[in-house]
Amino acid sequence: MELETREKPNTPFFFDTHAHYNDNAFDDDRDGMIKTCRAAGMVAAVNCGTDPGSSLECIKLAEKYDFLYAAAGIHPEEALRYSEEVIGEIRRLLNGEKVVAVGETGLDYYYEDSAPREIQQQNFIANIRLALETGKPVIVHDREAHRDTFDILKNEKVPAGGAVFHCFSGSAEMARDIVSKGWLLSFGGALTFKNARRAVEAAEAVPLEYIMLETDCPYMAPVPLRGTRNTSANIPYVAVKLAEIKGIGVEKVFEITTANAFRFFKIDGKKQ
Repeated sequence: MELETREKPNTPFFFDTHAHYNDNAFDDDRDGMIKTCRAAGMVAAVNCGTDPGSSLECIKLAEKYDFLYAAAGIHPEEALRYSEEVIGEIRRLLNGEKVVAVGETGLDYYYEDSAPREIQQQNFIANIRLALETGKPVIVHDREAHRDTFDILKNEKVPAGGAVFHCFSGSAEMARDIVSKGWLLSFGGALTFKNARRAVEAAEAVPLEYIMLETDCPYMAPVPLRGTRNTSANIPYVAVKLAEIKGIGVEKVFEITTANAFRFFKIDGKKQ
């Protein structure tokens, strides 16, 4: 049965490991949307910052809802803002009780006009070192920079369980290299796209114990909702596709990916 016609599972439970609820796309209905996603089966979610200001917004939103958490970091598109002072701001934010990760940060060579590669790399390294200093995992943005991203994480000695490649878009070979280090991958709506051959091959190539689910909302809505505003309530479409790829029941996908997320972010799932 094609994904476009398959219904969502009746009793989903999922952890959205990468969202942007602070985005302007949610200004008109943010609280209502979050409550709708909770009712749809969202047991927890991590809202990811891209600079000190957005990271603070994520923290404030996490403080409002028990099941929301925050990440603080400097996105590669914001790398020109990198300085010791700005890194100090992120360091202070990481002390927050609801802050569970550094990010999102990483490398984006597709949008090189936003910041030269050298500056992006300096920013990425500084964020990684914050993660190592605080004992928090790092949420990695990697776009057309797979080898440099991997090598920097390796050279900085990021431990197993210390990084996730969000919205993974690399090859199956790269996926295997990543999990060989004990790092994780997360997949979102792009996994359901008809041209998503590389993502599907990557998901096939690695054990489910190294995979998490995400939305990157309000972006990257899955088929059959592509082109609309994405929300966490759409994760079941991604779970159905991943279940098809793995040849297992979707309930098992929910169970394992949710457990992976609680473990990765060091959150007690029993409190959710």
